[in-house]
Amino acid sequence: MSYIADRKPHAVVTPYPAQGHVTPMFQLAKLLHLRGFHITFVHTEYNYKRMLKSRGANALDGLPDFRFETIPDGLPPLENDDVTQPVPATFYSIRKNFLQPFCDLLHKLNHSASQGLIPPLTCLVSDGCMSFAAQAAQRFALPNVICWPASACSLLSVMNFPTAVEKGLSPLKDESYRTNGFLDSKVDWIPGMENFRLKDMYAFLWTTDPNDIILQFFVEFANTIDKNSIIIFNTFDELEENVLNALSSIFPSVYPIGPFSLLLNQSPHHHVESLGYNLWKENTECVDWLESQKPGSVIYVNFGSITVMSAEQMLEFAWGLANSKKPFLWIVRPDLVVGGSVILSSEYVNETRDRSLIASWCPQEKVLNHPSVGGFLTHGGWNSTIESFCAGVPMLCWPFFADQPINCRYMCSEWEIGIEIDRNAKREEVEKVVNELMVGEKGKKMREKTVQLKKKAEETTRPGGRSYMSLDKAIEEVLVRQKTSFD
Repeated sequence: MSYIADRKPHAVVTPYPAQGHVTPMFQLAKLLHLRGFHITFVHTEYNYKRMLKSRGANALDGLPDFRFETIPDGLPPLENDDVTQPVPATFYSIRKNFLQPFCDLLHKLNHSASQGLIPPLTCLVSDGCMSFAAQAAQRFALPNVICWPASACSLLSVMNFPTAVEKGLSPLKDESYRTNGFLDSKVDWIPGMENFRLKDMYAFLWTTDPNDIILQFFVEFANTIDKNSIIIFNTFDELEENVLNALSSIFPSVYPIGPFSLLLNQSPHHHVESLGYNLWKENTECVDWLESQKPGSVIYVNFGSITVMSAEQMLEFAWGLANSKKPFLWIVRPDLVVGGSVILSSEYVNETRDRSLIASWCPQEKVLNHPSVGGFLTHGGWNSTIESFCAGVPMLCWPFFADQPINCRYMCSEWEIGIEIDRNAKREEVEKVVNELMVGEKGKKMREKTVQLKKKAEETTRPGGRSYMSLDKAIEEVLVRQKTSFD
């Protein structure tokens, strides 16, 4: 069947190959599809195989106008093929190996378009970390819309990486600088990020290696990104107003259109609803177990798709949860613990048997929106942060790396919907903050503020709301460019 006649716009959507990036990029792809776009969603071959393994052999058959393609990632095979690939190696490979396979794919898509099998390409929609897409867009004379899948504040932080390096704040001189108070240094030279400390910035700045691949990647990104780029954020004006204003002085085309999940809820029965994006198999038993718990009684624990911890840290969290006497649902990925899994003692199992469930992965949005869930112990990734306050659930935050310290600072200091847990948390602290969150006075106030934030998020994504209109405006800008190129 030919789509040429209806001139559907066609977006090629490319996420960084990790769950925390696939999730918002897939949500954005669905939003564009609902607004009339033909979608080509590009996985790496590694993640494509993981998706088939987790969701079934036909999971990526797609629809006639929502298709999946793959490119190789240039990384060596892993012994365990159901884990997130190493971050430094992935960033290195993005710079060195991704451009040519991606251009080959665009050639293939252009050929299919010339045969009338798919609509001509309108634009690329690339994850901000997929920096090669800008070069590909130039080669094919296409606009490249950047989706920054983390907070707006994290992009503002990245744009100041070169200055941080020039000021001698990064890389750190040696390991002692992580603990000697240096990270408490004030960062008072970034408009829109007042009262920040170095420890509240992107954690990639804390490296001691001047040749650190990720530090180099983001310094290069900040120095080379086209200031005329169209940038879409999974955030909204009221949430990060000062930061968005500061970014607008750097980039003229900034579009906060989040939360993506709430925009999708405007069309709850859309025909792409069945298309999923989890790279691990979801344990549906989690939701069934929550049915047996009292309203607001359960602390949900999930450290995301990349965070790892030592066996000792795992046991501190485990016994802190047990000693709180609160029911808990804990997601323990196969690769959560460095060096393998932790076998919990029979004493621990007996202690928590009647009020706990440990699972390997779950449908997180469903879990957070379940009436039984009253709190969320999280690493503070952006998806988890947004999903939690959109469900009206306050948080305990144990930031691990990347943008998580930034998100933690916002939820704990700016929005007052979270409590930070010390990096070297002991079971006594875990027990204390769990009880503070679930039944304490501070937890009650946090819950009220979380519900207020949820209402603001719902308002901005309704028809006529600022995020809703911002999405329309972003699409119009892309389509105007496309139309001009054909005139």
